[in-house]
Amino acid sequence: MKYSIGKDYIEIFGKEDFNIRDILECGQVFSYKDMGDCYLVFSADKKAKVTETNLGYIIKTNSPKYFENYFDLKTDYGKIKATLSKFPILKKPIEFGKGIRILKQDLFETLISFIVSANNNIKRITLILNRLRENLGKDMGGYFAFPTRESMLKKDVNFYKEIGAGYRAEYLYKVVRQIDDNTLEEWKSLDTKTLRNKLISLAGVGPKVADCVLLFAYSRQDVFPVDTWIEQMYMKFYGKNEEKVLSREKIREFLVQEFGDLAGYAQQYLFYSMRSKEV
Repeated sequence: MKYSIGKDYIEIFGKEDFNIRDILECGQVFSYKDMGDCYLVFSADKKAKVTETNLGYIIKTNSPKYFENYFDLKTDYGKIKATLSKFPILKKPIEFGKGIRILKQDLFETLISFIVSANNNIKRITLILNRLRENLGKDMGGYFAFPTRESMLKKDVNFYKEIGAGYRAEYLYKVVRQIDDNTLEEWKSLDTKTLRNKLISLAGVGPKVADCVLLFAYSRQDVFPVDTWIEQMYMKFYGKNEEKVLSREKIREFLVQEFGDLAGYAQQYLFYSMRSKEV
């Protein structure tokens, strides 16, 4: 995919491997706003405005190098899609979500966001995360940064309940006390299995949340988050002749083995198309 970077912008040429709606609405991120004629994207203390053009997209931002990495622009998704299209069940999902790119998100923000996302809906997740930003984040002039661990440490459980976190309030209170400011960064050096177990040891992090953090923050592709939509996909394409329904962990293990080092990409295409009822 061709693109160029300027002082305050990135210009994307072409739309085959980059579609902002597919990228933001495929379930991997919650900190954005659909403005009708553009999308506003927030990550950590950064902001970008993404607008479609006749030739592709313009990303306006004061942090172009950050968003070059965030949107994973150096990765050849054409090659990834060509490889995955050899799997018959992926041909239609890839065509439907061909513009997906798996974001490289901030570690702490992704951990907190997916703890909030557990057994929750998009509208409520976004509301809670916005309240976190507005109450605890630095005012960046027109928007608020995602709160730091230090700012979250200052609040008690009642604060998190008051912003609508529900039972997740206990998790948010605890998790910022289980890690320090360097923990998540230091865990980058761990292999995927060890890192997954470390994440699952944290408050509010089950197997699915851990896999989401691994995929969307740590860029580990040898994972396959399993939720209701992926369970349905598995039963539709793989589980018809099974005598008993497999556990989500067994489904995850099977799908990681099935798609190997491209499992994370396969998951996004399949999840997005299943949720959109396109397969």
